[in-house]
Amino acid sequence: MKKFLTTLCLILASSAASKACTNFIVGKKASTDGSVICSYNADDYGMFIGLCHYPAGKHPKGTMRDIYDWDSKVYHGQIPEAEETYNVIGNINEWQLTIGETTYGGREEMVDETGIIDYGSLIYITLQRAKTAREAIDIMTTLTNTYGYNSEGETFTICDPEEAWIMEMMGKGKGSKGTVWVAMRIPDDAICGHANQSRIGKFNMKDKENVRYAKDVVSFARKQGWYDGKDEDFSWKQVYATPDFSGRRYCDARVWSFFRHFDEGFDRYLPWALGEDPNAEDMPLWIKPNRKVSVQDIQACMRDHYEGTPLALDGKDDIGGGIWQMPYRPTPLSFEVDGKKCFNERPTSTQQTGFSYVSQMRSWLPREIGGVLWFGNDDGNMVAYTPIYCCNSVQPECYNTPGADAVTFSDKNAYWVCNWVSNMVYPRYSQMFPSLEAVRDSLEQSYFQLQPDIEKIATGIYRGNQQMCRKYLNDYSNAKAQEMLDRWKQLAYYLIVKYNDMAVKPEADGKFLLTPTGLGARVKRTGFPEQFARKVVENNPAKYTQP
Repeated sequence: MKKFLTTLCLILASSAASKACTNFIVGKKASTDGSVICSYNADDYGMFIGLCHYPAGKHPKGTMRDIYDWDSKVYHGQIPEAEETYNVIGNINEWQLTIGETTYGGREEMVDETGIIDYGSLIYITLQRAKTAREAIDIMTTLTNTYGYNSEGETFTICDPEEAWIMEMMGKGKGSKGTVWVAMRIPDDAICGHANQSRIGKFNMKDKENVRYAKDVVSFARKQGWYDGKDEDFSWKQVYATPDFSGRRYCDARVWSFFRHFDEGFDRYLPWALGEDPNAEDMPLWIKPNRKVSVQDIQACMRDHYEGTPLALDGKDDIGGGIWQMPYRPTPLSFEVDGKKCFNERPTSTQQTGFSYVSQMRSWLPREIGGVLWFGNDDGNMVAYTPIYCCNSVQPECYNTPGADAVTFSDKNAYWVCNWVSNMVYPRYSQMFPSLEAVRDSLEQSYFQLQPDIEKIATGIYRGNQQMCRKYLNDYSNAKAQEMLDRWKQLAYYLIVKYNDMAVKPEADGKFLLTPTGLGARVKRTGFPEQFARKVVENNPAKYTQP
């Protein structure tokens, strides 16, 4: 996301919360069912956001569109509106085109603060105007070259039911009204990822089918004195956004952890992910997975905390996770102890996520049915992703709740109810998370079990009445989202009763146990988990050891 500082010195010096996201990408021949799949988590402390919607429309020639910065809401200016715009729900449009992003920053002097188009506006304007990934690339580059690009270096995921692309873009400096960029098609049998570090290195300028780039992508760097080598040796990220410690440890480590789920030999790149060895072997931009990848696999990867790796946050080797081994850490990432600079790990799953999705795009189905945005309104680990079909023109109330905002709680709003639950669970993770996980997985399993029948019915309706098909899928999507909200409220009530006062109430067959006289059965007092108890005593044996 925007404003993520990629240099360690700036991260260590800054106390401000930075925005940071992750995208994973799966080509159609790498997926279990032929879907193109991509994911996104939008991370920013204080972000309150739901499921956006832009209706399809026809606009008279000469209509102008106001541009407000997607992050700050500051007015940037106007551009001509397209004569026709498409329906957009979240980050997918009615043609199943999906666009996500992560911000890597790069050279600060390349930012054009006078530009009209910021990265967020660029995404949603393009989703309203493009049908395919290739068309989206054309529109995005034309818009920014015409009206200026008011953002830092950005990596975009751009996918349609046939193709997956990764594009990196930067401005040319204040007042330039221009961008340099490069886009590469992810092979159909491959997977890719990016997480706030520029990922494109060298690229084949002769491969016109799978590689696209600004004409001056190299000459601009030469003009600035940043590069003097041959065109074929030019590396986008080494010139415009050199990976440093933070870019590798805080960002590429997320991609490394993703890849290792699908390549048993990927630990060879651990030195790169650790960020300490300047001569470590760099990771490839994409890999061919050792098995087919499903939507459920990507959902699981969005919940990653580096489990089973040297970067794990499971609390086994330190007390950073607290008594109940929370795989999350307070921010900012950096802190200082006795004058020494220290840092925390930054896994994919983080408490600062405002929304998260996994997009599924299928070319063999009618487009209204083929595109599904599996959406959640909090940390991906702490939500059940609910299905939102790309033809939806009315958001579920829980994802677009009147009256709810960043400082106004509403029990009708998924962001607030999910955060209510997750913030109960975070500090008592190992104790309480299994209860959340059981509800989460049960809901998601039910959605996937229903999906074939729902889409069979929708296909039948589609043959007779496309409008009725869209309404059927919209109603289904909204019903599942609202049912999730109701179940999450029940979970909140259950957790406060079950784990009240750091004790655990016994239950059987889904009911809390009572004494013969109708009182609550005696609670279980769990005390410290063994590993934490040992750390406590080792830290101060004289205080805690009985004589």
